[in-house]
Amino acid sequence: MSVNARKDYPISMRLPEADLALIDRAASLRGRSRTDFVREAAVLTAEEVLMDQRLIRLSPEAFAEFMSIVSAPATVVPEIVEIARHRAPWENQDSEG
Repeated sequence: MSVNARKDYPISMRLPEADLALIDRAASLRGRSRTDFVREAAVLTAEEVLMDQRLIRLSPEAFAEFMSIVSAPATVVPEIVEIARHRAPWENQDSEG
């Protein structure tokens, strides 16, 4: 929605004081009004939810092929095995701490 678009559908919410203070603080850090901040957060979350619910349609043949690939035994990838053998940098006991 553009900044100049009409805003015909108001939303009213009752929030605990602590939530409102948190929202106001974050909006202030972004240089946004409370309304703009909440609207943007709601729209981004809605988009994220909808993207996670994407429907994929397959023919019976394509679905059977997909299931055979997913059900097949895992293939060893030597590069991944090598990476897994190394300790993570934060697990090194020689590091100062």
